[in-house]
Amino acid sequence: MPLLNATYRKPFFLFNAHLETIYPALFRRIRDVQYERERLELSDGDFVDLDWLDQGSRRLVLLTHGLEGNSDRHYIKGMARHFASQGWDALAWNCRSCSGEMNRNLRLYNHGEIEDIGEVIQHALRTKDYEEIVMIGFSMGGSITFKYLGVNSGKGNVPEVVRKAIGFSTPCDLMASAHLLDDPRNKIYRDRFARMLFAKISAKAEQFPGVVDLSNFEKIKVWKDFDNFFSAPINGYRDADDFYYQASAIHYMEPIEIPCLLVNAINDPILSPECSPEDFAQRKPNFFLETPRHGGHVGFNLINSKTSWAERRAWEFVN
Repeated sequence: MPLLNATYRKPFFLFNAHLETIYPALFRRIRDVQYERERLELSDGDFVDLDWLDQGSRRLVLLTHGLEGNSDRHYIKGMARHFASQGWDALAWNCRSCSGEMNRNLRLYNHGEIEDIGEVIQHALRTKDYEEIVMIGFSMGGSITFKYLGVNSGKGNVPEVVRKAIGFSTPCDLMASAHLLDDPRNKIYRDRFARMLFAKISAKAEQFPGVVDLSNFEKIKVWKDFDNFFSAPINGYRDADDFYYQASAIHYMEPIEIPCLLVNAINDPILSPECSPEDFAQRKPNFFLETPRHGGHVGFNLINSKTSWAERRAWEFVN
């Protein structure tokens, strides 16, 4: 307790984890969501862009995307639409550099950065009259969500209106997950992340001449090299090991007080077993772990359905 029995059943034609991961990313299109965009100026002089479905509700779902994702990803738009159809407001915020415009500061975003989401929550409460907030994160977004709650719980820093949190496909142990990117079977994911992040690192080199050494790209042999050369120093960590520790939510989740649900598929190609902490869930009465056999990474697709299984599962847990 609380280890939950998984209820997801994959479509028959998605016959391996990679198809389960890639198919909805390529073919699920959500065209009936029209956000209202707002720019939030942050306390350090940078900014993040917020995308709202504002219905004047007093209940809000706060959505955080994954690595190199944004508010337009199918899993974000689908969840926003599903909660909005139930009368909730939805706020899909874009991490620094992810909304289509490069951020101003050297620092980008990462799995362990929680100050920005804290400012987003405070802004929502300052400008709207919410009586309930539910936080939902996908992949990296789940890490940010759970670390934010863990660090701030017990200190009076989590607003009382934040009632529940959910993470899908969350790398709670980032070191173990990072190692999996070097598996030849995961080359498609590693190459995609490398291509997108290389573009951002190159943009930072132009913004801050002499600060970022692009020649280090030639030295990258494994993913940890990328984090040693770029992710760690740009984001203020000592090295990759320091980054992995501080960005792994599992090291911070003990104090969490509100009910939480973590859903990680057993066949997720880029999550290790360490990312689904059974021992932790068994001794934490408010932390629920669900590990369906299938689902891939942020997949959970359903055939002939407007909603994904993740959207239905989140709504079920919230209610």
